[in-house]
Amino acid sequence: MTDTMPARQTSTTHKVMPHPLNAWYVAAWDHEVTRKPMARRIADRPLALYRTEDGRAVALADACWHRLAPLSMGKVVGRDGIQCPYHGIVYDSLGRCVSMPAQETINPSATVPSFPVVERYRYVWVWVGDPALADPALVPDMHQMDSPEWAGDGLTIHAKCNFQLVLDNLMDLTHEEFVHSSTIGQEELSESDFVTTHDDRTVTVERWMLNIDPPPFWLKNMRDKFPGFSGKVDRWQIIHFEAPSTINIDVGVAMAGTGAPEGDRSQGVNGYVMNTITPETDRTSHYFWAFMRNYRLDSQLITTQLRQGVHGVFGEDEVMLEAQQAAIDANPDYEFYNLNIDAGGMWARRIIERMLEAEGRSARMAPAAPTFRRTGA
Repeated sequence: MTDTMPARQTSTTHKVMPHPLNAWYVAAWDHEVTRKPMARRIADRPLALYRTEDGRAVALADACWHRLAPLSMGKVVGRDGIQCPYHGIVYDSLGRCVSMPAQETINPSATVPSFPVVERYRYVWVWVGDPALADPALVPDMHQMDSPEWAGDGLTIHAKCNFQLVLDNLMDLTHEEFVHSSTIGQEELSESDFVTTHDDRTVTVERWMLNIDPPPFWLKNMRDKFPGFSGKVDRWQIIHFEAPSTINIDVGVAMAGTGAPEGDRSQGVNGYVMNTITPETDRTSHYFWAFMRNYRLDSQLITTQLRQGVHGVFGEDEVMLEAQQAAIDANPDYEFYNLNIDAGGMWARRIIERMLEAEGRSARMAPAAPTFRRTGA
């Protein structure tokens, strides 16, 4: 479905949304999960993560059945067990007690919850909702992360804000003109047309800026591929949201007039900004991101420079989002108002609200998303 935005959009949007539980969330980068247990709170659920002897990732509730001591403070024992650091109770990877101190008979109720885990795209994904619904096919598509046709790396931001605020930030990139003016921002972002499309699980916002000067970030990348480049470019941003919290952004520039809008990007540089946001609590998030590129794949220097450059850009977002969360908490009765540029974010919120409704967890209905398409600035 394609939408047209009205000249003025004034409906309000709830500021802090609860997070769906029946969803795959990234718990960690794959390299973070080792034979030494680690703690991470996912969707307000404390988890203990570790690997079995054969390398399989495990996620258990981070609380021993006996006295709720954190299992993440314990140690991995045997082929797949984890031992409580307090009294030595051992659980297997399914959360079943297999050993108790000072007694041979094991209490049959001695279990801790275990959670479905999938490893994909360099991440460890965990499902904290109904395990019967944990279909691996629902893991969001982030294939660029481990495709041989793309190279790159990323980091994790501990964002002190509701996960939905990060999604709003990524679904509308016109803020780059103001927040990132020295790197990727330019006035053409606010002036350009965009098209928003959606279905029941995804939202796409597409924007093209033709025959413009490249901002500093993209000028450097063009010169990495085309030494000495100067001149105008055609720039694109294609934002793709997949419920509940993954946003992959197809970005790049090409020499103006060389056919990029028609599909020929050979005279340009193309990247994917990969983002998946995991709620930690209602007001904190784990923000996993990476920048992947399809040029100069063998250059570790470019990989490192891009990771550092994007990290600096996202640091500016982090400052703004944390300030925004503080203002929200200081003004609990105020609701957001929406502009034309908020179309993508509003549809993403509506999809999340429907997920919450299906779980019976929605306290308030979000406003109806717009049913229009914006055709001009």
